[in-house]
Amino acid sequence: MAKARTQFICQNCGTVHTRWVGKCEGCGQWNTIVEEDPMGGIGAGPGRTPKKGRPVALTTLSGEIEDAPRITTGISELDRATGGGFVRGSAVLIGGDPGIGKSTVLMQAAAALSRQGHRIIYVSGEEAVAQVRLRAQRLGAADTDVLLAAETNVEDILATLGEGKRPDLAIIDSIQTLWSDTADSAPGTVTQVRTGVQAMIRFAKQTGAAIVLVGHVTKEGQIAGPRVVEHMVDAVLYFEGDRGHHYRILRTVKNRFGPTDEIGVFEMSDKGLREVTNPSELFLGERNSKSPGAAVFAGMEGTRPVLVEVQALVAPTSLGTPRRAVVGWDGARLSMILAVLEAHCGVRLGQHDVYLNIAGGYRITEPAADLAVASALVSSLAGLALPSDCVYFGEVSLSGAIRPVAHTAQRLKEAEKLGFSQAVLPSASADLPKGAGMSWAEMESLPDLVARIAGSKAALRQTDDDD
Repeated sequence: MAKARTQFICQNCGTVHTRWVGKCEGCGQWNTIVEEDPMGGIGAGPGRTPKKGRPVALTTLSGEIEDAPRITTGISELDRATGGGFVRGSAVLIGGDPGIGKSTVLMQAAAALSRQGHRIIYVSGEEAVAQVRLRAQRLGAADTDVLLAAETNVEDILATLGEGKRPDLAIIDSIQTLWSDTADSAPGTVTQVRTGVQAMIRFAKQTGAAIVLVGHVTKEGQIAGPRVVEHMVDAVLYFEGDRGHHYRILRTVKNRFGPTDEIGVFEMSDKGLREVTNPSELFLGERNSKSPGAAVFAGMEGTRPVLVEVQALVAPTSLGTPRRAVVGWDGARLSMILAVLEAHCGVRLGQHDVYLNIAGGYRITEPAADLAVASALVSSLAGLALPSDCVYFGEVSLSGAIRPVAHTAQRLKEAEKLGFSQAVLPSASADLPKGAGMSWAEMESLPDLVARIAGSKAALRQTDDDD
């Protein structure tokens, strides 16, 4: 029998190399190539005769449709992010920075489900039983019937989960600590992680138990290990937040049983994570209405409208190349807005440093924030504060036109609920509410917005001269 050749696998992206190299050709990372046994328990190796397959039953697309049975935790923000609760027989992957609150929210969810009578098993591969109990006491979960184990061997974990009554939910913290007897590589390698996740998903599908896997993240903010793990599971959630702020955002990036653009907002306290039912008040809590360069953006996260403040600072530069610093938004999109302002509006920013920040550490991903960013930039350059009771949303094209965005009515309704009375939006916006208590100005192009801000500045100067 031919001797099996050794493979070298990148621990960041999973690319297979025939020899060791310092830099991975797949992802460009350095020193991530590790030698692994290709037999590793995955697939049939050379010399094995594959068994004969059996035909499976085929069916048609027509038929009765049943909603996926879910387990609701009672934590509304967590249930919102998962699409209504954990689906039985599904595998959910949760990632986030160390200390961001992954284990905390899962312990709170386990305690809430246990109080409802569900059988919950919490398997920790990074902490001892005593450490997990200390967290449970701090969170007020020590009086529940959550079953706890400290184990990293995949076979032992599966044997424990399969013993006795089937668990309704099993939490594995974390997948980087799992190792299987069928793979010869070290724990945390691509082969071990993939083998462990495959075994857990197989158990979930066969028994109907929901499995929650905790994953580490890299310095780039992505879940460590091969990206194939994210393709294998049914849902992927990311915990986001800044250590300098007390809130956390649970963002859905993949969900086979629900929407992929929902978020859950939590506030970190000494008693664990507290739900934030109205995130707009959280992000707008420390506004300075008289400061130039601040505009309120009415955004959407899934089905939830969120209002957040966009802050811009435009200052003359002493450098040959002006600085462009962005926090919470796409830097390439800021460059595009600056180019459109110069090309179509005559706003010269080539000799100015530009700093853009989304208040509260929140991150905006939708292009509807273009209008709010442009308003904040022009406001800072002109030194004129925008109206404190006005919100902005709309997408800016390269031609300078302002394009309409979806969910206009929901954005305006949320703004009105929080006390805003004005809005600046695209002129061709659909589903505008009738009889609303707000007034809005419809803009066709970005020059119209610049003229509106410049006109208010001129009017202000005229008032000062009259006084």
